[in-house]
Amino acid sequence: MFWTSNNKPPKHKNMITVIPEAPENVAAFNATGEVTKEDFENLVFPVVKQKVDHFHELNYLLYLDTDIDKFTVGAWLKDALLGLKNLANWNRAAIVTDKKGVQNFTDIFSVLMPGEFKSFPKGNLYNAMYWCKNGNEVEV
Repeated sequence: MFWTSNNKPPKHKNMITVIPEAPENVAAFNATGEVTKEDFENLVFPVVKQKVDHFHELNYLLYLDTDIDKFTVGAWLKDALLGLKNLANWNRAAIVTDKKGVQNFTDIFSVLMPGEFKSFPKGNLYNAMYWCKNGNEVEV
């Protein structure tokens, strides 16, 4: 067992980070490695709250650079809570992934939620950000 000089386990490194190139009105995140409920509590919730407080709507983008099974149960529950807490504020949400199952789920889920939900392949990240911001896609 090797941790640190004071023999404490290392703190969890956030596996969700803010995508800095995102438009100002989009809460955009990159998920890598194992995603936990702490990632949602410490980063996602505060950023989403700030965006909703400022813009009075939620434009959300999640770039999945990890397998969906790397989300812990706590992370899934926090993600669901995010949706329920901001139900009235959802405007647009993009899930960016090359996983067909996640893309299909997102497209089906869009029928159940207020606002617009759409999946994009990883190669279309900037198109997804543009769509979240404006509601249109870039002409290719």
